[in-house]
Parts: sequence; structure tokens; C-alpha cells
Amino acid sequence: MKGKLIWSIFWALVGVFVIFVSMIFTLGDLLFGEYNPTLMGYIFVSSGGVVLTGLGVTLLILTAKTKVGGTLKKFLLLTEASFVGFLISGILHNVISGLTNFEEPVFFIIATIVCPIGLLVGAIGSIVLAVKKKRTK
Repeated sequence: MKGKLIWSIFWALVGVFVIFVSMIFTLGDLLFGEYNPTLMGYIFVSSGGVVLTGLGVTLLILTAKTKVGGTLKKFLLLTEASFVGFLISGILHNVISGLTNFEEPVFFIIATIVCPIGLLVGAIGSIVLAVKKKRTK
């Protein structure tokens, strides 16, 4: 039962993340305006962040508690850790930049380059291992 729940939450996390990112790229001007963010943009980003954080933390806890083994567990944990790292690095970048009045590059690079690559590697690795496991059955 927990294995099916993990995969349901995993697919929900991937789906919501893809929808969230694609809406930001396609509707960015509508959501955020050219220079002045709109209330709709704030609500969209906040609600999307809350949903993704809830799914990520739930998946992280379930993966750590269940008996998912070997490489699949590593890929699932990489997916969730990358997402959580993205959130933490983004928040730290903004806090440090706001407090020091200069752009802090380390957390920005972690949030925009390292964590999305880790998320993709973890998600694709998990999907490949799941498909491989189904074929062997």
C-alpha cells in the first residue's frame, strides 16, 4: 500500500512541478507584470510553493520510512532533496541579498542550476527504475 502511495505522490509532485514551471514561462508577464508583480502572481507562487512543499515533504518522509530499497530509494531521495534544496537556497539567497544589499551568487547558482539538475536526474532515474521493474515482472 505504501509503495503505491509513494508513486502517487511522486507523480503528483512531478505533474504539479511541470505545470507550475510551464505556467511561469508561458504566463510570466500576466502573473508578474513587467516591473510590478501582481496579486495574482503572489497568490500563484505562494499556493504552488505550499502544494509542492507539502508533496515533497510527504514523499521524503514516506521514502525514508518505507522499505524502498537500493538505487530507487537513492533516486527518490535525490528528487525530494533537490526540491527542498531549491526552496531553501532560494530563500537564503533572497534573505542574504536583502540584508547585505548585493547579489549573493552561491545560493542563487545552487537554486537555479544544481537543484533542478538533481531534480531531473532523480525523477528520470526513478521513472526508469520503475519501468524496468515492471518489465521484469
